[in-house]
Amino acid sequence: MAGFLIKRVLQAIFVVIAVTLLVSFAIRLTGDPAVTMFQGGGSMTEEDLTRIRQALGVDKPFLTQYLLFLKGLLTLDFGRSFAGGAPVSTLLAQAMGPTLLLAFLSIALSIVVSIPLGIKAATSRGRWSDQMIRIFSLIGLSFPNFWLATMLVLLFAITLGWLPPSGMSTWQSYVMPAFTMGVILTATNVRLVRTTMLETLGSQYVMVARAKGLSERKVLYKHALRNCAIPLITYFGIQFGGLLGGIVVVERVFNWPGLGTLAFDAVAARDYPLLQGVITVLSLLIVAVNLIVDIAYGLVDPRVRTE
Repeated sequence: MAGFLIKRVLQAIFVVIAVTLLVSFAIRLTGDPAVTMFQGGGSMTEEDLTRIRQALGVDKPFLTQYLLFLKGLLTLDFGRSFAGGAPVSTLLAQAMGPTLLLAFLSIALSIVVSIPLGIKAATSRGRWSDQMIRIFSLIGLSFPNFWLATMLVLLFAITLGWLPPSGMSTWQSYVMPAFTMGVILTATNVRLVRTTMLETLGSQYVMVARAKGLSERKVLYKHALRNCAIPLITYFGIQFGGLLGGIVVVERVFNWPGLGTLAFDAVAARDYPLLQGVITVLSLLIVAVNLIVDIAYGLVDPRVRTE
């Protein structure tokens, strides 16, 4: 296990360096932040731009700037935001909680709904209930998240006035963002659970469990579901990582104070340190989720621990 963890940590370091290097190079192709930050009256002069570049620290060569970023990363010092001058670490700490909370709520909602529906569809294969569940999942897959988020705001916030349209103030603020992400995740997960359960229910150990007189509920949830948990855990972990990376649009629609909104603002302002910090944190979170998934294999299936 120790060798496995060391190997994964080294892989994580390589991934973070590669991702941050690519992002750092790409954002510098969007334009000069000194032009964005210029607030003087009249026309810009080269002296004004040079002064702003020196103040922001972007007058140095790209490789020098990136090495300084890596040096600060060792002490979790991501520098200061170009817009406002606040420490990037402070901004990240404030935004990480709302993003993780929204992601956990969305994936939890999806798991709670998709597992029973997927099992029901598998056990009633070809019947009307199976057809209805499959139609539901197909409709859910057809919804772009930004369109669904906009429609929810128009219906429940503007027309009915039941929920707040944006922000994170009360528990009602969590309903629409979590539902938006959860519906799309559930539509995918229902199909996955149904497929894996259909393969598992035809196995010999399921027939033996039924022959012993075990209840159908125990056969489904204790024997069949546990033995098809490996692909489910794998996909749920990948899905959670993708959720963290793709939550930008939903956070923007609902003005959610998370990492997605922070990244969007950083791109608009050409805020190099802030965007680099957001991407680094998201990369670390995704790598950590993948590591947790690998460890969970051994907890679910003892054969993995043996191997």
